[in-house]
Amino acid sequence: MVKACKNKIAIIGGGASGCICTYFLLQLGLDVVIFEKGKLLHTLLPTGGGRCNLAHAEFDFKELAKHYPRGEKFLYSIFAQFSTAETLEMFDKIGIKTYIQNDNRIFPISNSSKDVQNKIINQITSAKIINEKVTKIIPKTKGFEIITDTKKYFFYKVIISIGGHSGSEILKDLEIKFIPQKPALVGLNIVNPPQNLSGVIIKNCVCENLHGDILFTHFGISGPLIYKISSINAYKTYPYKLKIDLCPNLENLQDILNNNPHKEIKNVLTEFIPQKIAYEILKKLKIEKSLKSHSINGKMRDMILENIHSCEVLVTGTNKGEETVTAGGIDLKELVFLFRRFLYFMEFKKYNNLYALGEILDIDGDCGGFNLQNAWSTAFVCANAILNEKENQ
Repeated sequence: MVKACKNKIAIIGGGASGCICTYFLLQLGLDVVIFEKGKLLHTLLPTGGGRCNLAHAEFDFKELAKHYPRGEKFLYSIFAQFSTAETLEMFDKIGIKTYIQNDNRIFPISNSSKDVQNKIINQITSAKIINEKVTKIIPKTKGFEIITDTKKYFFYKVIISIGGHSGSEILKDLEIKFIPQKPALVGLNIVNPPQNLSGVIIKNCVCENLHGDILFTHFGISGPLIYKISSINAYKTYPYKLKIDLCPNLENLQDILNNNPHKEIKNVLTEFIPQKIAYEILKKLKIEKSLKSHSINGKMRDMILENIHSCEVLVTGTNKGEETVTAGGIDLKELVFLFRRFLYFMEFKKYNNLYALGEILDIDGDCGGFNLQNAWSTAFVCANAILNEKENQ
């Protein structure tokens, strides 16, 4: 028997976007039912290293949107309605005070994802939680049948917020375009990773015209710069090559050698790059570490510079243990867009009263609070669209 839930809105997925959309809908006096097989907001706990990087201190919505490899133009509309300033105001109302780091990442003063989780959950206690796994959403006349692993339900309005790791199986009866999901913001596996470099960090590298830090690992390379590269190249065919400038500030090695003729080459290089990296390069080139600068000839110098400024690695895939964000998801062209006002409403073109938000959409951002900003903003826009629809009825 199908249980009809009149005058209630179903939200499938109790992650960041689902819970904040619930918060806004409850503020509007609407009744909400959340389908979540696990604990609400459990995916929030590891964010920001457990400190919860809520947002990024970029208050120009167009500049903010530039931090999304996929979804930039779509987010112009979303962030114009709800951006960083509105996010901070929302968390202040919830009772979550924030601060801005030197790198513009925004964190709660508590530095605790658990604290953020608890405070958001405390705001949505009036919502009904159904701890069942949704397996299908089937369009019906004037509504949707939601099938779980134990029961069937009927709702007139349904919001999909299942995140990026839940798969697209529940969407197969909807006949919408779904872009295959790929790992983003993830470490990269490389051929023959030097095990003696595992744990070594190189600051301010350059790769594919991007700047940032790199961490060598036992499987390959990771760190902020590599996360950006992995997102941009999410759909690139493996294997592919990357050329990394390990020290763009090392401009004239010959002058440095001339000015330090009796200094050992290992000590010259370790002023610019980590010692283990310097030793690895010299070992590869069969140059004695203790060789004096005046003994470094032009050929040796050029080979050293080539290995520093054009360090080449062959990428074979992503590190499955690091996946946090996915590229791909519901094609943004499936959603309603009002051209005259340049507004999206998070509702599907094909189905009235069916909405999608958060990471299940084909949107992914850089590290630094951008992916959570997508969750907060799309949640607000969806709730606001439902309110406007109700007022116009």
